[in-house]
Amino acid sequence: MTIVKPFKRRPVGLLVCLLSVLLLCYRASAQAPETPVSGAQPLSSEVQTSYSDVEALKQSVLELNRDLLILEEELLFPASTQVSVFLSMDVGEFFQLDAVKLKIDDKLVASQLYTDHQVDALYRGGVQRLYIGNLKNGNHEVSAFFTGKGPQGREYKRGAKLMLAKDASSKMLELRIVDSTAKLQPIFDIKEWSL
Repeated sequence: MTIVKPFKRRPVGLLVCLLSVLLLCYRASAQAPETPVSGAQPLSSEVQTSYSDVEALKQSVLELNRDLLILEEELLFPASTQVSVFLSMDVGEFFQLDAVKLKIDDKLVASQLYTDHQVDALYRGGVQRLYIGNLKNGNHEVSAFFTGKGPQGREYKRGAKLMLAKDASSKMLELRIVDSTAKLQPIFDIKEWSL
């Protein structure tokens, strides 16, 4: 599932350039002529790069990239203002999910269309992070709109709403779609998780 995070830049360009330079250095050292050109000094063994050194350097770059992404997320979404919204589904006898729209204070912050494969993953217990963002302290209205096929294959559009009291701690919300066997209908709600 693709999750779009607004205003988030990743330092991928820098890492791609770094890896390209490393690869070029490795290829140049591997293709260096064995006989020295007249007047040129042979390369010392300290300068020649071995395959294991390049692999160790690549591993270090990957670890650095991971650390940078974690740091970037902490800087963009500090715990004091962070709000995360997740989506989960129950068995799905009474509802076939097609799309979800998420609004916070009447502003559309996330929208997702689902394939059969993604819906199947949700039925099997998967949980999707639909949104992560920042909110100021205070009261906020969180609304979710679900569209799909309901009982007897009818078009179904339902919503759920929650008033969120944001304080200095991070908040986690779960959009839940649960089958109600008593009503033979799906139930849509938003649950706030306590951290």
